[in-house]
Amino acid sequence: MKYKTVKDRETGLRKQVEALKRIKPWWFPSDEGRVCVSVKYGRWTLELSKGKLSVEVTSWEDLIKALESIKAAVEAGELDQQIASASAGLRSGFGR
Repeated sequence: MKYKTVKDRETGLRKQVEALKRIKPWWFPSDEGRVCVSVKYGRWTLELSKGKLSVEVTSWEDLIKALESIKAAVEAGELDQQIASASAGLRSGFGR
């Protein structure tokens, strides 16, 4: 849930109401029916290794292991270059 400010048509006063927050899925199914997970920075998808934009797993237990391995890679600084290039691309969208 999120709070949204709306204007009452009858009184003209503004008030906050609860509204449903749309959450986009962070996974998608592959053609073989497996679960694929990609890591995003803003709207940019990070390249986890050369030519690989997502991790494909067969079970939820494998998904947990894959996410732990991605977390370890981020903490070790292995994805710093990909994050820096995605950050530069994201910042370039704010230029005039």
